Amino acid sequence: MSNRMIRALLPAACLVLPMAALATDLIPVEDFARHATTSHPSLSPDGKYLAVRVDDNEAKTHALVIYATNDMETPVSMLRMPKYDLPLGITWVSPTRLVVAKGQQHGTLDTPAFYGELLATDVDGKHQDYLYGYDVAGTRSATRSTDKGWGYVVGKPELANGHFYMSAESWDSRGKYSLYDVDAVKNTRRLIGDISESGMDFMIGADGLPHFAYGSNDNYDYLVFHREGNGWAKLSPQQIGHSFVPISYTPDKQRIYAYYNAGNGPSALVEQDEAGGNRIVLAKADFGSVGDIQWTAPPSQPFATIPATGQPKVTYINPDLPAAKLHMALSQKFPGSYVNFLSFSNDGSVLLFSVSSDRDPGTYYLIDTHQYKLRKLFAAAPWIDPARMAERRPVRFKASDGTELEAILTLPPGGNETNLPMVLLPHGGPHFVQDEWFYDDDAQFLANRGYLVLQVNYRGSSGRGREFTEAGYLEWGKRIQQDLIDGVHWAIDQQYANPGRICVYGASFGGYSAMMTTIRAPGLFKCAAGYAGVYDLAMMYDKGDTGEQKSGRSYLKTVIGKDAADLAANSPTKLAGKIGVPVLLVHGEDDQRAPFAQAKAMRAALDAAHRPYEWMSRPGEGHGFYSERNVAAFYNTLADFLDKYIGGSSTPSPAAP
Repeated sequence: MSNRMIRALLPAACLVLPMAALATDLIPVEDFARHATTSHPSLSPDGKYLAVRVDDNEAKTHALVIYATNDMETPVSMLRMPKYDLPLGITWVSPTRLVVAKGQQHGTLDTPAFYGELLATDVDGKHQDYLYGYDVAGTRSATRSTDKGWGYVVGKPELANGHFYMSAESWDSRGKYSLYDVDAVKNTRRLIGDISESGMDFMIGADGLPHFAYGSNDNYDYLVFHREGNGWAKLSPQQIGHSFVPISYTPDKQRIYAYYNAGNGPSALVEQDEAGGNRIVLAKADFGSVGDIQWTAPPSQPFATIPATGQPKVTYINPDLPAAKLHMALSQKFPGSYVNFLSFSNDGSVLLFSVSSDRDPGTYYLIDTHQYKLRKLFAAAPWIDPARMAERRPVRFKASDGTELEAILTLPPGGNETNLPMVLLPHGGPHFVQDEWFYDDDAQFLANRGYLVLQVNYRGSSGRGREFTEAGYLEWGKRIQQDLIDGVHWAIDQQYANPGRICVYGASFGGYSAMMTTIRAPGLFKCAAGYAGVYDLAMMYDKGDTGEQKSGRSYLKTVIGKDAADLAANSPTKLAGKIGVPVLLVHGEDDQRAPFAQAKAMRAALDAAHRPYEWMSRPGEGHGFYSERNVAAFYNTLADFLDKYIGGSSTPSPAAP
């Protein structure tokens, strides 16, 4: 039990809690620190089986478990992964066979990393085979000595036939991709194309051949190639527009669907000829880009979209389609939530879908689309009670230069919406990342402790088109932080926030922002907490996985620049003397993304400037703590730190163990 919770049980201590916290019971910190144990459900093509990932997070062991959909109590089989390995990608290639992509996750802030190993198994756990990777194992091991590289599933035939499409990159030929049609039953492969350009994703056509290659190369230039004959033709900027991302082909196999933006602004969903002609806009949003797309059963076509910003208001492209009518009916059954169709069986008779909201991390269901029989499978976080969670409210405000920005307010339960103690919570990234309306552990934890939480989608965030993202390039420590500061002033002006009780806390780039906002706006904040943060910009070129590869160095050159004076002028380590508030620094000692050296440099700078700070580090942890015990200890430390400076407590509580 946390120290905050103990004090909440004492009547004499009630006066020291944030006022909003008095209106609700404190939820145990462990509930916000827990990881899901069952996740990533995947439906077989015939709808008879469901594969899920099952995790024992403290033991760091993971498994792929397969159930028959008519009996979700007893597993049909279980594929246990080596310690630390995860079944990250699950691809059904036939009604009884599936391909698993292995990977690892070292920190909660990191996207799990694919390691390029692909395995195959039957639903009964038999006929397991190693399809690609560096182990040189499996039925073809005698002829696979050159398979030292990374293999990725990039598609599969619309109707499962035992095959899938694989992109392979050799360790010895970095930046060159070979594309294969792989028979996952016989463990054979046929070369269908290759390209010597790094960073590419692929769209496979109905003929089983690659039609588009697209992505950011090692120079961080966004490129699109179209297959012409046996080679690739690079599309011109006029053909790409400001943004073009091919998705898939239309049911008649004659045209394609794509995200497209002709000029500046958000991207729309379009249907067009492969060459770009006869383009039709199917869906668009005025403020943000088109976000999630809902698809019918095969032959697949989009029937609805939601915007990438704000609440997920569904726009139906063709409301007369049976899938659209089913989606409308289910949305009425789950008011206030977003119904997300995940996959149909090939014949459309079985549908796997999820339901989630700002208060609910999500629940998975199956429905028989003929008899409309609905069956709940499992909740992503069954220990979370949505009725006790806080509202997350998308809002818009004008930045100081007149640019309209979006923010998410998380309001502590209890009904009071004025003069609240507030935590500014900048997101990480910062580019191609955004804060969304959906459930957020950090925001819900802080709201449950009585704090209003403000999350600003500053320039550089995703969700509003490439121009908005690029507007944050070379603005670290400058315009990005000013957008955050402008959001705080807006919350004060709207009387949401108490101007004397505001702190800032962020993780990764958010930790950088936590330090820089206090430097750029002296007197606005009472404290700052950085978790797995970056504090010395020049160090990013020399330490950390971003600067290890050419593509990462090109990214850094694009987003922070190379000018030494400018990097120093926007690095908290060089400006520690201007940090006029108490600081909390939290870091994993094995962090590869923002190395531990970043936190130690920030600590040394604060020591040299004689500035007060608190310190928490954990060995064996990466970019964000992974151990539930360490996450809970961090949350307790953060709660006590905030309580000390804006929660009204007169005496500090003991530090977390």
